[in-house]
Amino acid sequence: MPKVIQWIGYRGDDVVWRYPSDEISWGDVLIVEEHQAAVFFRDGKVYDVFRAGRHVLTTANLPLITGILSRISGFDKIPFKASVIFISLKQLQGKFGAKGQTIELAPIKFFGSFWFRVEEPNLFVQEVVGGQNIYTTSQLQEFLRGYFNEKIIDALSQYNLAQVYGKLDETSFLAKNTLQEDFRRIGLELIDVKFEGIDTEPEWRDRIFYLRTGVSAADMLRMETVKESAKAVSQAPGAGAGAGIGVGMILPMMMQPSTQQPLTQQPCPKCGFMNPSGAKFCMNCGSQIVAGGLQCPKCNFINPLNARFCAGCGIPLQSGKCPKCGVQITPGAKFCPNCGQQLT
Repeated sequence: MPKVIQWIGYRGDDVVWRYPSDEISWGDVLIVEEHQAAVFFRDGKVYDVFRAGRHVLTTANLPLITGILSRISGFDKIPFKASVIFISLKQLQGKFGAKGQTIELAPIKFFGSFWFRVEEPNLFVQEVVGGQNIYTTSQLQEFLRGYFNEKIIDALSQYNLAQVYGKLDETSFLAKNTLQEDFRRIGLELIDVKFEGIDTEPEWRDRIFYLRTGVSAADMLRMETVKESAKAVSQAPGAGAGAGIGVGMILPMMMQPSTQQPLTQQPCPKCGFMNPSGAKFCMNCGSQIVAGGLQCPKCNFINPLNARFCAGCGIPLQSGKCPKCGVQITPGAKFCPNCGQQLT
């Protein structure tokens, strides 16, 4: 008598279920519910896939299995061996969380949720379920958690701490775009990713604060050195007697000037806007700036920086002096760069 092959005990958050018997007979009835797929798996390979419906198993609707069995005499009259693996096609949720490091080797801890669904049941069974011998939802959730953690650790290692720390929405968007192809490779669609927490060690939090407020890396390192030196002095035997020595060591360290070079500027020869040193074009009007000289706005002749008239056409290169403070004004300036006096 034909038997009914159906997912027994299905719950809404289940992902995978394997029919307990591998012995299939022609004429057996396969029932696949809505949002499910049934995959025939044999000898480490995926064969025929069935979607929702009531299917009487025949050689007509099992063409791939039939092709394998056709070399056996009388195959259409005897039972055959195959695993029937049911897969849920609903949107499901998984959890992730692990420790990694950023590109500057800053330790980072993270956790959150991701949403996915099985897009290609045949590929999913081949790469994950049958390929990894994972036949229960709990095993599968554990596999996907590890798979997600591995991929996101690799992704975060390409960014610095300032780019991801405290930026849950931005990092979630980054993770989704980065991991979509990895999930598609095993037959899944990654629908969404939500980081619920990203943290690091206390000392790295301090570094993030200083870097975001414009402190240079050299100054930040100096401040950390001073802090550690002060701590060592205070904990040393006879700290009271040695405090003076400690202060004598620490103060010069704090007073050392930063090795960071000051930012120099150069005026635009056309509008007078102060651009960063080395700029090739004015950030205000777009005129070309030539290092080491003033370009005439009329004939483009390159004049010395202190030239008052163009050597090419003779027009004035400087607008005279400020009527209030006497500072020399560059052509096109609307306000004095020294005192702020409006110029007519």
